[in-house]
Amino acid sequence: MNAVLLVGRILFAFIFITSGITHFAKLEAMTGYAKYKKLPAAKFGVLISGLFFLLGGVYIAIGLWVDLGALLLAITLILAAVIFHNFWKETDATAKQNEMIAFNKNIALAGAALILFALIAFGSLTEFGPSVGSLNFFDF
Repeated sequence: MNAVLLVGRILFAFIFITSGITHFAKLEAMTGYAKYKKLPAAKFGVLISGLFFLLGGVYIAIGLWVDLGALLLAITLILAAVIFHNFWKETDATAKQNEMIAFNKNIALAGAALILFALIAFGSLTEFGPSVGSLNFFDF
């Protein structure tokens, strides 16, 4: 079971680690896209989302504070879905379909991250190692 969880964590985290790195490596291009989508403080938004993706992915991959990493990812993914992939505003059929696919991908990944957060923060999966939830930061 532990090997499966390790492989699953790494596979899930990989897309976020690479995305976080891309946010920094292609900062100007991503800032231009954020400005096109009318994001206020576009460069700051790109930096913060890149940091959240990178930290969230690394936390999940290495098994340290997986709940916090999953929460960072879920927040960023939901905001990105609503702000950047608002398919309901598109009039071109192809653009609308592409934005809907990206929106659905982000929402599905956010759902998976929230499931991971809940399982760890509330003690259902302790195989991941230390978590913020075990420190009672998320004790509801």
